[in-house]
Amino acid sequence: MKAGWSSLGPAPTPGGDPWAGGSWQYSDETSRPAPAASPASGPAAGPAAATQPIAPGGNGAAPGATTRLLAPDGSPATAPAGAGAPPVLPAFSVPGAPGSAGDGAGHRRPPKKRRGLATLGILVLAVAAGGAGGLVAEAIDDDDSGGGGTVTVLGADPAGVVERPPESIAGVAATLLPSVVSVSVADAGGSGFVISEDGYVITNNHVIATAGDDGIELAFTDGRRLEAELVGTSPSYDIAVLHVDADDLTPVVFGDSASVAVGDPVVAIGSPLGLDATVTSGIVSALERPVTAGGEDDQSYINALQTDAAINPGNSGGPLVDASGRVIGVNSAIASLGLGEQAGSIGLGFAIPIEQVQRTAQQLIADGEAVYPVMGVLLDNGFVGEGARVAENGDNGPGVTPGGPADEVGIESGDVVVAVDGTDIRTPAELIVRLRAHEPGDDITVVVDRDGEELEFTLTLGSAVG
Repeated sequence: MKAGWSSLGPAPTPGGDPWAGGSWQYSDETSRPAPAASPASGPAAGPAAATQPIAPGGNGAAPGATTRLLAPDGSPATAPAGAGAPPVLPAFSVPGAPGSAGDGAGHRRPPKKRRGLATLGILVLAVAAGGAGGLVAEAIDDDDSGGGGTVTVLGADPAGVVERPPESIAGVAATLLPSVVSVSVADAGGSGFVISEDGYVITNNHVIATAGDDGIELAFTDGRRLEAELVGTSPSYDIAVLHVDADDLTPVVFGDSASVAVGDPVVAIGSPLGLDATVTSGIVSALERPVTAGGEDDQSYINALQTDAAINPGNSGGPLVDASGRVIGVNSAIASLGLGEQAGSIGLGFAIPIEQVQRTAQQLIADGEAVYPVMGVLLDNGFVGEGARVAENGDNGPGVTPGGPADEVGIESGDVVVAVDGTDIRTPAELIVRLRAHEPGDDITVVVDRDGEELEFTLTLGSAVG
């Protein structure tokens, strides 16, 4: 027999369509003629290998779909010139079927050297079919006798589930996601993260500032939705602590923001625009970036970590973590292009350093309120020069608080603070940020310009609640 298609079913009627009905087989080598099937026995009784058509709606082609079948040499199988395509396409040989090589019939297999291409054809079909849990098999005999065959099943190998290294972004995300929550209040939302097994959660103050009597709900990645109690807030640091009635939560691990360097990889996790469990990545873009956030009544001053990881509305309160999965900051603010409520990430996000977050959270849990450091002066926000000028006495109160830290060392109204601990001060906001990076009771060195003369003072910071 020459290479080509041969029928495994009843011979076509004279003058009829040579491809009409029956099952067909392709051969690329000369083989001995196969005896014709008797009408009584039907196609299954012939000596050739049984074939199994691809059932419509099963794991193969759907009804009406076009299926490409590869010939044994790997090229698309084609019908003889002028012939139409057979209505039932040949599928793959099934070991042990009646009349197959496993039954000792005289069917000759294609040469073994072509099996790789045939298997590739099966793989392409399996991927294209996309059936859920579908099995595509090929009979591959290890000898020419048609003995016991091997069935290769695609799509059922558990080794396909790949483990991710814990230090990879996927590994960090898998570790942190069970600890991150979505925070919902009446007309706002944001993110938060668990800091203890017994239900304490950190978020931003501005996330829950409008909660009122409507309550706060936390959504966990395991599907639980729990009502949260407000433990305390610090508008000055934009931190809030919540508590839920649970004792089996997975807390985060705190890192060290002081050891972070510009260029270090970071991951941000939260619920931007309500899309919970969202993970983005980037680097640390800058350190100790002075940032103010919030309104006039609850303005926050942050000595922030800057990152280019995508942070959008709803990320607020979520963790910023390092490559080891340790929390180094709380995402709190983004820079925008002045587009109002439509603003989104432009690669300038800011996070509160975790050391400040820890101090504030501990105070809120212990006392229900937090304190921040002050030097006892009122600043002139209308000053346009370099530095931060101490205001004159006026309707808002005295420029220098009587008996306060600044008063005790001799700082006066009209003095312009130009440096703190060796760091230049350019604006009033920068001075406040530098001060709030400390704790009450810390000693700082302040340089002021008084009528063109620079004076240096060392003072001990006081405290205020907020």
